[in-house]
Amino acid sequence: MTPQTRRARDADDRGSASVELVLVTPLLVLVLLVVVALGRLADARLVVADAAHQAARAASLARTEHAARAQAAHAVTTALKEAGATCTSPVVRITTGGLTPGANVTAKISCTAALGNLTRTGMPGRVRLAGTAFSVVDTFRGTS
Repeated sequence: MTPQTRRARDADDRGSASVELVLVTPLLVLVLLVVVALGRLADARLVVADAAHQAARAASLARTEHAARAQAAHAVTTALKEAGATCTSPVVRITTGGLTPGANVTAKISCTAALGNLTRTGMPGRVRLAGTAFSVVDTFRGTS
């Protein structure tokens, strides 16, 4: 290969890195947005699981079935509000086992979040978030 042909070939490649960067940058930005959206979705699932844990604990401390359900619903509402969750109309299901000492209290929380609000990207659609937690009623508490 002569020096003239080498210079001609090098002149043909000039600027190709810039073109490649311009073509790849939108793809990299899209991948970054998807990673952020998945991270926010995982965080929302953790928030709902924490709300379920707080509901189960609040219900296990109650003395009556009615109080257990009311305290669990209040705990869920407060936990989701403080965490800034985008859940709409959370459903709280409590199984108390009669609140007898040593019984398990189960809290199941489910809600629906709009993907656009959750990921802050304007994506269409909704996702169902659910969490379940258990808490044991204190075995040494009094029955009165």
